[in-house]
Amino acid sequence: MRTVLTTLGIGIGVATLLAIVGIIQGLNTSFEKQLSTLGANTIYVSKFPWMIRGNWWAFRNRKNLTLEQVAQVRQQADFITAISPAVMRTSDVAHGAEQISNVRVNGVWSDYLTIGNYEVVAGRFLTRADEEVNRPVAVIGADVAATLFAGISPLGQTVRIDNRPFQVVGTLGRKGKVVSENMDLSVFLPFKTFNATFGKGRPMQIAIAVADAGQIHKAEDQLVGILRRVRSTPPGQPDDFSINRPDTLAATYEQLTGALYAVATGVGLITLLVGGIGIMNIMLVSVRERTREIGVRRALGARQRTIILQFLMEASSVSAVGGLLGTTVGLGTAKLVSLVTPLAADVRPSTVLGGVAFSALVGLLFGIWPAARAARLDPVEALRYE
Repeated sequence: MRTVLTTLGIGIGVATLLAIVGIIQGLNTSFEKQLSTLGANTIYVSKFPWMIRGNWWAFRNRKNLTLEQVAQVRQQADFITAISPAVMRTSDVAHGAEQISNVRVNGVWSDYLTIGNYEVVAGRFLTRADEEVNRPVAVIGADVAATLFAGISPLGQTVRIDNRPFQVVGTLGRKGKVVSENMDLSVFLPFKTFNATFGKGRPMQIAIAVADAGQIHKAEDQLVGILRRVRSTPPGQPDDFSINRPDTLAATYEQLTGALYAVATGVGLITLLVGGIGIMNIMLVSVRERTREIGVRRALGARQRTIILQFLMEASSVSAVGGLLGTTVGLGTAKLVSLVTPLAADVRPSTVLGGVAFSALVGLLFGIWPAARAARLDPVEALRYE
């Protein structure tokens, strides 16, 4: 009974630790996949940083980016391969009796297809001609097409955005979600058409693609210099714009999940510490109950290292069994959570091996004192023990 309870204590500790670790690893993997859809060689310049820290009003009071600044960047930057201004609003999009709310309506140039890493699965994307003549055309995301045009081709059909008609010229492949934004619930309009329809007062961002992801830091440094110059930012003053990259967002996310890792590790280690103390206690009791056995073995020629090895193997075996059970329960719990909730889980072989090996190590460490105590027993006194 003592052994079962101790094994259960070790199992609970390992299960708690691995369940949380499995969920966090799954979230990290899911987040990395989401960010990969934005491209590793993209830069987004905007008035606000993606992760706002500090005084929100300081960012709010910055000057908006302008098309003239976009033109200056395109003319002076050496590393970029595509550039596009981008503005956005959420609107209702309808076709016939079907309607979708909270759709991201974007005004962009034709280069945004390359920058945003989108794929056209039917029709075409926006062109420079659409921009120049201010055509009322739209390219729709996968979810918009599936909802409004179930069973029919959306090409050539008309969608109403806030009761304004736009002809569908293309549909995009699925991209999924990035953070909490559904990238498939989107509509893209020519930049000039967007401004003519919805007004020019919205903050604009500049989306940029770099030829080589290895040059992205050089491109960013050059971009900062160009923007400070064209925006007349005084020397010594901080930048009045924000450079956003997917990898910096990933780094911020890892910092947040790092705190969860620390909490999970702390909880698991405390529970394993309690389980380890339990193992040490049952081994000490086992040494006392088996004193005569130890005396007989020593009298028959067993060495001290043989006695130590026996008790260490027993302690580590009990702990490893608890670790194996805990690993099974913990990763099973993580998988169950991923099935019934939006949280993801990622079960890695290294996690399974690590859980079992670490629990066995705990048993080995906490079994040293009982094993040494058993090995130091005097054979004569041990044989007399009742």
